Order: sequence, then C-alpha cells, then structure tokens
Amino acid sequence: MGMWVPSLLVLLCSAASLISAMSSAAPANNTSSSFSFKDNFDIMWAEDHFKTSPDGQTWYLYLDNTTGCGFQTRQRYRFGWFSMKLKLVGGDSAGVVTAYYMCSDLGAAPERDELDFEFLGNRTGQPYTIQTNVYKNGVGGREMRHTLWFDPTADFHTYSILWNNHHIVFFVDKVPIRVYKNNGRKPNDYFPDEKPMYMFSSIWNADDWATRGGLEKTDWKSAPFVSSYRDFHADGCQWKDPYPACASTTGDSWWDQNEAWSLADAQQEDFSWVGENLVIYDYCKDSERYPKLPEECSL
Repeated sequence: MGMWVPSLLVLLCSAASLISAMSSAAPANNTSSSFSFKDNFDIMWAEDHFKTSPDGQTWYLYLDNTTGCGFQTRQRYRFGWFSMKLKLVGGDSAGVVTAYYMCSDLGAAPERDELDFEFLGNRTGQPYTIQTNVYKNGVGGREMRHTLWFDPTADFHTYSILWNNHHIVFFVDKVPIRVYKNNGRKPNDYFPDEKPMYMFSSIWNADDWATRGGLEKTDWKSAPFVSSYRDFHADGCQWKDPYPACASTTGDSWWDQNEAWSLADAQQEDFSWVGENLVIYDYCKDSERYPKLPEECSL
C-alpha cells in the first residue's frame, strides 16, 4: 500500500469556516464545551485507576488484572459534533479494548441506543483495529472494522462523531471512515434519532474476543495498560429534563445545516480511499451472517 495523506487541510479549513459562520446563530441550548476533565465528566468505576496530568488537561485510564476504568459526561446530548483526542495503549496490547462511545443509558440497558468506537489491541508490532457499531433500541450487529494509516499509540489523534437527523459519520482526524445514513422515514427501526446520549470512554479486558477472535490473550506482565485522553469537545444540543429541549432540531447549528447533511467533495474522496484500502470487515457485505441484508445497507 502506497503512502497516502488525506486532504486534511481542505477539511480542516472548511470545517473551521463552517463552525465560525454558524456559531453566532446557535440557540442557547446548543453549546460547545472543551474544558478540564472535572468540568465535563464523572468516573464510572475504579477511580484509583484514573489519573490526570499536573495541569489537568490530559487524562489517563489504567487497566490491570484487577480492573479497568471508565468515565462519562455529566450532560446528555441529542445531535451534534463530539470529538476527543486519544493515544492508545502501546506495546503488547492484545486483548485490551479502549472504548469511546455514545450511549443513551448509564447502565447499557437492553433498550439502549449507542454509537461505538472500539479500539482493539494487538500483539507488539501488529496494527490496531478500529471497530465501529450502531445500536437502536438495543439492537446492534452493525459492525465495521478498519485499520489506520498511522500508529495510534505514538501520538494523540482525534476521533469524532457527527450525529444529525440525516446521517451519523465517524471521523478519524477529520477523515470520514464510516457513514451511516437515515432513510428519513418514520418509524425507523435502525437509525438512533430520538434518545439523548451521554459520551463515555473506558478501558477493559476483552481477550475472549477482541484479538483474533479471542486466540490472543492479554499478557498481564505488560500491565498496567494506559489509554490517554485530551481535548474533549462537544458542540451539540444539550438535553434538559424535564423539558426535552432537543426534541427536534431547528437547523440553526452548523452540524444541522445543509453542508453537514452529506460529505463534501474532498471528504468523499477520502472516504472512498478508506473504503478501498482500510475496511477489513463490513456487515453489509457479510451474506453468511445476513442472507437478507439489513435495510440500511441499500442506502
């Protein structure tokens, strides 16, 4: 595979100009947040496995043979742009999963909606796999898996989700790697568009399935395993109980403007390259698993 550099300059400039143009028109319940950890998050479990840098801007989750750790946003959102910079576990990370995801329920209830990034570790020198998935009312099974064009353990990279009424787009460093479209019809049994979601991240042991289907087990001699985070950014519609402020979008936010309803030409070019070179599994092409492909595969 030859060297490839995504057209990031075009994407970054277009995204920046779009955000700048639309931010002044955003209603009060659409807010952008990028603060320290304590401003945005609560620890879900194992607080002793969480640490911060001296300035509080970089956060670390630890996994050892006793437990992992996780955190969640204090706020729920319905639609928006959500991003975080992550540096993944280096070295021998087989069996280790770092999850970065949105979910409608704090306890992963059976009827939950969910949008997943899962980073599946590997033996030393082997590439990470990114698994994405979408749940609607507790029904998932919509996995895609990708490799990356860089080493995600060497430095921080940005992982983002754009979620509006038209599609869900998973981004890596502003490059779209997956687009999940809405057919626009109601009711819709596969597109999560009604329940507000929290943002979560966690690190945990999944050596029963994560690496080569569970053949590669976690080497606890390499513990603790550490995933690192910084620069959380949420530009979305905050859900406020009991009044559902985000019951519908108004089109006043950049992430719900026409430009955000489909990929720009430069984004489409990058997305096509990713599809041709980095996809290693797509449920929409798994006819053994799905003799009749799910409806959204035709979009």
